Amino acid sequence: MSRWFRSEVMSYVSLIVNEDAAHNCLADIGKLGIIQFTDLNPELTPFQRRYVSFVKRCDELERMLRFFTAECEKFDLIIESAGDIDQFLNTPLDADDKTGSELLKSMEVELEAHEAQLRELNKYNEKLTTEYNEKVELQEVLQKTRRLFMGNNVPRHKSSPHSDEEDDYESNALLVDIDDNEEHETPRQRARDMDMRFSSITGVVSVEEKDRFERMIFRATRGNCYVRFSAIKQALNDPETGNLVEKCVFIVFYKSLSIENKLKRICNAFDAHLYSLPDMDDMASVDHALAENAQELVDSRTVLIKNQDTRFNLLRMLSMKAERWTWLVLREKTIYHSLNHFKSDVSGILRGEGWVIADQVDHVRDAVNRAHANMDMDMPSLVDFVPQPWPTAPTHFTTNKFTYGYQEFVNTYGIPRYREANPAVFTAATFPFLFGVMYGDIGHGIFLFCAGFFLISQEKKNDEANLNEMAEGLHMGRYMIVMMGFFAVYAGFIYNDCFSLGLNLFGSRWEFKGQEDNNVSENAEAYQKSDYGSAQSVYPFGLDPIWHVSSNELLFFNSFKMKLSVIFGIVQMFAGTLLKGLNAVFFQEKLDLFFEFLPMVAFSGSLFIYMIVLIVMKWSINWNSRMLSATCLELNGADKDTWGSNAYDGEWILCDNGNFCTPWGHSCTGTDTLEEKCNLDFGGSGDGCQPPNLITTLINIALQPGTVDEPLYYGQGGVQLVLLLIAFGSIPVLLLVKPYFLSQRSYRAVVHVDENAEAAEEDHEEHSFGEILIHQAIETIEFVLGMVSNTASYLRLWALSLAHSELATVFWDKAMLSTLNVNWFATYIGFIIFAGVTLGVLLMMDVLECFLHALRLHWVEFQNKFYAADGIRFNPYSFKNTIKESKT
Repeated sequence: MSRWFRSEVMSYVSLIVNEDAAHNCLADIGKLGIIQFTDLNPELTPFQRRYVSFVKRCDELERMLRFFTAECEKFDLIIESAGDIDQFLNTPLDADDKTGSELLKSMEVELEAHEAQLRELNKYNEKLTTEYNEKVELQEVLQKTRRLFMGNNVPRHKSSPHSDEEDDYESNALLVDIDDNEEHETPRQRARDMDMRFSSITGVVSVEEKDRFERMIFRATRGNCYVRFSAIKQALNDPETGNLVEKCVFIVFYKSLSIENKLKRICNAFDAHLYSLPDMDDMASVDHALAENAQELVDSRTVLIKNQDTRFNLLRMLSMKAERWTWLVLREKTIYHSLNHFKSDVSGILRGEGWVIADQVDHVRDAVNRAHANMDMDMPSLVDFVPQPWPTAPTHFTTNKFTYGYQEFVNTYGIPRYREANPAVFTAATFPFLFGVMYGDIGHGIFLFCAGFFLISQEKKNDEANLNEMAEGLHMGRYMIVMMGFFAVYAGFIYNDCFSLGLNLFGSRWEFKGQEDNNVSENAEAYQKSDYGSAQSVYPFGLDPIWHVSSNELLFFNSFKMKLSVIFGIVQMFAGTLLKGLNAVFFQEKLDLFFEFLPMVAFSGSLFIYMIVLIVMKWSINWNSRMLSATCLELNGADKDTWGSNAYDGEWILCDNGNFCTPWGHSCTGTDTLEEKCNLDFGGSGDGCQPPNLITTLINIALQPGTVDEPLYYGQGGVQLVLLLIAFGSIPVLLLVKPYFLSQRSYRAVVHVDENAEAAEEDHEEHSFGEILIHQAIETIEFVLGMVSNTASYLRLWALSLAHSELATVFWDKAMLSTLNVNWFATYIGFIIFAGVTLGVLLMMDVLECFLHALRLHWVEFQNKFYAADGIRFNPYSFKNTIKESKT
């Protein structure tokens, strides 16, 4: 836990390696993931780097692999996993006797050969597909046109081009009349008949363009043509995109050469394919063309299928190796990219610098020495610490499956400063707890707990899967969801709330008059079964279920939850202030400790911690006894049984008149004030025997200093006056003292460090008292006003809890109770409605709402008391991280 409270100690080291062994050194270090290199060549552009050619080669290999992956997706081939990343990294780099540039060269040769083969197959496939489509289209044109011209008794006139009929040509009117006795016609009649015939063009156009195509023909020819369409039942593959395209055959009859030129230009514009047909009067030539084209169609299909089979087999082989190749390329690219950060001070020697986790320095040194030893290098390597000044140290926390989600939760707001107190340690407990306070319900919490437990059960499967952003977020927060569900159930038991119903698990300690006879009237009052304050009068765990059926339920729960919200909020904010003090002690910032932290503690403690004290005191005092002590009892009358009972904690004393007395012996006259009848003598009108209104009491601390109308304890006015003086006195200290001491310094050394720079440059900058004071005034105002506004902000715990319970009550009453006494079918429908709204509103929308409000309470109200959130995230040189990022 201590390693999670403050970030890992980092060391800034220098690596001096032989250039020939540099690749193997970084190959071993990359498996460790414990060093973050600093760029020692910031003045160089990416194209001037030493190993830019190797990075470009890796980029080219990545492009080939992306091409292979895209082609596999066209065949719905799944890229097979290369196995576990750790197992892949532990495989020796020289397993195939290929290292460094040799590995890249062998991969380039292999992948380039596969790419050339695949591109050739794709090009040939595109050509074959085009030819096959043309054969299919020609076959359809021949068949449909043949059926058209085989029709009989067709009148010689043009039909409207706006006809919506798209039936077969056999049902369409023809433009030429075929005489059954044509062989008996004279030459003059035959010539006249030929003059009456129309010219035609045939082709194929996509169904999507059909309407626009027909409309354009009509407008361009002014209706002087006749068009008919017939759909091709078989969808054709687009040779460029591979998508299926539906097409239709068209035939256009016309009589003018100018119209023919217009029609051809329109066909070109709509990418329509035109086909020349034999004379339709010569049926023998038409049948021959059909038979010849059908044979060519079969041959084209056979070659096309063979090409697709060859592509499929090649891609199936590539899909089995693509991921492993990708990992190899990523590893090599990461190595050469990191080598570009090294500086060549001496020929043949490379020097690098970076941040290393302090207790892992020996592992880096061993990896460097091992790489040199394996290559029989005589020149020794060196891993040594670099003296200050350093660049800004990065922040790194060692996390596990449980803590990782909470750490990312905090990092989303901002990375903790190096060695700063980590809010995630406390967030792991307080976030699900505050969520449970708002969402408290046994039934709903169990659903949420089960959802988180299901995600945990799928942990191994989801770790290896490529999840989308939302699924990845749920997987990362699986343990958080379980904890949220657990605390929702816990708070549900405290509220005794399960789907808006109270559970009488231990037997209620209250009972209504007439309850034994099942004859409870509308305004009946409940009474305790045992004496007030006794162990038997207290419900063992949580709230008594009787409150859920009482008329003052809302008033009681509002008071209870509102006070709890204030207590939780002040405690969490005060804890944040204490963490600010711990940071000041750790970083040895005495000004922050004595003149920021201590005044903040004084201010918040004197007003807000005191508020908690008053709430707890009011809860713990036996007000029945105190109020009874200021009550006049008639000993010989109605109060005879009360006298001497356990209701009064003190000693019963008989008064002088012997009949009309208070329990402590004051003789009542009938005109006594409450102050005269109370024996506590705390002051004010209540004198300590009247329960105070805490809101009024807290307001009067500032409005009426030293005066308390309804005190809880003796001397309360004086105590509150002292606390008020402490609170007001801490504000000038917080505002002025630290700026004064800072201004007394003649200058303050400011170290300007570029993270990528070779060395740090010191400069001196003077700050005037006014500048420092303005900055401190902002801090003071933010803290003082923030304590007030943030305390009010925690009332969202009460508001969200109230909204959740009231929504659950409404859904139960309106959907279930209103249908139970109707019939079974109405009850069934009511349950469906109840389940639906519960799932959609309470188990989804309200979970998100409570999550976001708990998130805000931690980011704003808690973390702003101490959290700088201006750190730099440790981004180690790690093959594992690189591969994981590429998969997402």
